[in-house]
Amino acid sequence: MSRIDSLISDKCADGVEFKAIESFVLRPTNIRWTDQGETEYQYIDLTSVDRATHAIIETSAITSENAPSRAQQIVREGDVIFGTTRPMLKRYAVIPREYDGQICSTGFCVLRPDNNIVLTNFLFHLLGTDDFYTYVEANERGASYPAIPDNVVKKFRVPVPALEVQREIVKVLDTFTKLEAELEAELEAELEARRRQYKYYRDALLTFGERTDADASKQASKQASKQARLMAMGEIGKFIRGRRFTKDDIVEHGIPSIHYGEIYTHYGVATASTVSHVRADMAQQLRYAQPNDVVIAAVGETVEDVAKAVAWLGDEDVAIHDDCFLFRHSMNPKFVSYCLQTEAFHAQKNKYVARAKVKRLSGESLAKIRIPVPPLEEQERVVSILDKFDALVNDLSSGLPAEIKARRQQYEHYRDRLLTFREAA
Repeated sequence: MSRIDSLISDKCADGVEFKAIESFVLRPTNIRWTDQGETEYQYIDLTSVDRATHAIIETSAITSENAPSRAQQIVREGDVIFGTTRPMLKRYAVIPREYDGQICSTGFCVLRPDNNIVLTNFLFHLLGTDDFYTYVEANERGASYPAIPDNVVKKFRVPVPALEVQREIVKVLDTFTKLEAELEAELEAELEARRRQYKYYRDALLTFGERTDADASKQASKQASKQARLMAMGEIGKFIRGRRFTKDDIVEHGIPSIHYGEIYTHYGVATASTVSHVRADMAQQLRYAQPNDVVIAAVGETVEDVAKAVAWLGDEDVAIHDDCFLFRHSMNPKFVSYCLQTEAFHAQKNKYVARAKVKRLSGESLAKIRIPVPPLEEQERVVSILDKFDALVNDLSSGLPAEIKARRQQYEHYRDRLLTFREAA
């Protein structure tokens, strides 16, 4: 830190000039598919960027014959891409050499910095700061499918110290990131092993032989104890769609609410409290989940996201967004929520998801999906076992996830500290 402090004192004694991103980035180009013939490219979609490591982890091969409509932008080594669709998911990355000349989705803002003004990795680290995401959150548009226009991203003003200062800061942050990544890789490997174990036992515990009416008299047999009637969810309970509220309706104190996007970013299997509230004067126009209802996301960015569920265990009714369904039933709510995580559920769900830009699942389709309905005491036994696994794997207040979270917070603290400058008069 002393080397950086010395450089800042020497090079930035009167503060640092702040510049809009648009003032130092070059314009990217789009591909002309009609000129490409059978040439194959790697396609970087929004889901190609890992939200934790900010690396490109998986791409798909495309040609002019099968290129999605959003496969338009040619990227170059050293470009910084930022996901403008649902931007608070923080999908941003640097294009490495292996993807030079490949194609990315128009869901990314492609930032090609003039390295005579701003270094690539300096810009990359700036896109992770709290200041940037405060700006993004204030300027994103749309409630069901929030996005921020490229030109608005490029109007964000960033500190631009001397290149020598940028290099020193990048050196520190890149080294920190590398060390953190190595440690995280070890922790993630252990966590992934635990997750696989958890998924295996979850699916095993929630797999029942289908019981027919003729089996009802055989309950004393050992085999029958692992049997349960498979029933369509529409037979078990009813689905009720939420009602619309927008980002502007969210307040610090008000009516507890669950937005569909929060189900796969903030909640686990169940919750007794909410992370957001809506205006109290909207009370009459909202629709509410009652305690023990299961709230289900009806839309998502990916097929996997759709139908993620959270059991509402609070003491009061909670408002739900119109891109959610509440499932009202008489089963153990956490048992239902666990069932909606299984491979068996996903295999059925995948047949019904509408695969447009936004993936959707209707209440009518959900009602057709079958889940096991064992006796309540068996539901409670299964939930008790799975809760222990779930806490080990997913609880951010203990265990391996807490260690990973602590490392990331440590990096974020030093990053924001190193990238905070006094603006020159």
